[in-house]
Amino acid sequence: MADSNPSNGVEPSDATETTSASVAVVGGGAVGVTAAHDLAERGATVTLFERDDLASGASGRAAGVLYDAYAEDVDAAVGARAMERFRAFDRTLPGFDFSPCPYVIAVREGDEDAEAVPGMVDRMREHGRDVSLLEPAELGERFPLSTDDLAVAAVGEGAGWADPGSYVVALGERAAREGVTVETDAAVELVAGAGATVRVDGEERAYDAVVVAVGAHTERFLEGGGIAVPVKPYRVQALTSRVAYGGPMTYDATAGVYFRPHPTGLLAGDGTEPFEADPDAYDREGDDWFVESVSGTLRERADHDPEVERAWAGVCTATPDGDPLLGPVAEDIFVAAGWQGHGFMRAPATGEILAEGTLASLSGAAVDDPDSPWIEAFDPNRFEGDETFEIEEGMSVSNR
Repeated sequence: MADSNPSNGVEPSDATETTSASVAVVGGGAVGVTAAHDLAERGATVTLFERDDLASGASGRAAGVLYDAYAEDVDAAVGARAMERFRAFDRTLPGFDFSPCPYVIAVREGDEDAEAVPGMVDRMREHGRDVSLLEPAELGERFPLSTDDLAVAAVGEGAGWADPGSYVVALGERAAREGVTVETDAAVELVAGAGATVRVDGEERAYDAVVVAVGAHTERFLEGGGIAVPVKPYRVQALTSRVAYGGPMTYDATAGVYFRPHPTGLLAGDGTEPFEADPDAYDREGDDWFVESVSGTLRERADHDPEVERAWAGVCTATPDGDPLLGPVAEDIFVAAGWQGHGFMRAPATGEILAEGTLASLSGAAVDDPDSPWIEAFDPNRFEGDETFEIEEGMSVSNR
């Protein structure tokens, strides 16, 4: 992806500019909570709405894998800002912990993606990332991983993991202390043709802006307000094992499986289903085929015979080009969706962009203004809204 100003929206902010705007943030996951917190920090009067409890949706079911080793300019900039904030929150946000851990990308012999890895690593290094290309034997000497069947591997040193639910709850509590009104168990609808107006449990409320961060419910929520966006939810799966694991976070790209340390032992997943899911009616339990498949990969790659504690499913969101929608979708209405499974790991940066971009737009700034916080490559208006497309796996070498 290319952008005329790839640093837009991802540079550290001193949050000194203040505003008197009233903003409704709909969605109590990682992105919504971050946006609400950052808006309040900048002086906005913020109400955060969640239809259940904070972290009850996709954020509460996310894997918590965190890294900034992206090859493309904008992804690298957003990822770097997100990691910077995660590390800062580790020091300053009670109840949240960031655990540093190397991240391994492993590609098996015979996989055509193996040829792309050296170039990918070069581009990551151009962005200043501490990433190295290793021969399989070198990887095996450093980590407790089986490498005999690998063609190539890369290791990113600046990665880590965290518990997504604890991030949302801790930042939500801080946001409330900073003046955000948090309303849970709230049934919210966007009122069609009424600008930044929502209907909450049957009562209409008008704001200066509405920020929509409802994840898999994005298309339906905006459709209720007469706004069309091409966002599809799809089902993914994960499990935890009670068996101890002391190795790195690892993505076996050929198998399509990732795993990382976890307080109970190990967390592993993907299980992407490449078709649209119903965000209100999908099966939240892990499938037997998924558990069997991932368990086999864990035995082969990490000599880890899992004792499955829990297997579950969540939903991610996709767009036609694999890039998110982040910005205005109508006058005074803004959205963040379509992160292809990378929503939590980018949430600190995404929430910041939402806050700064919303306030800039309310002040009259356009998305393509040179100093706009918005990222042009993520502009929702690059689509008509009625596009048809196939869902592709989010965590793949070719999509980095």
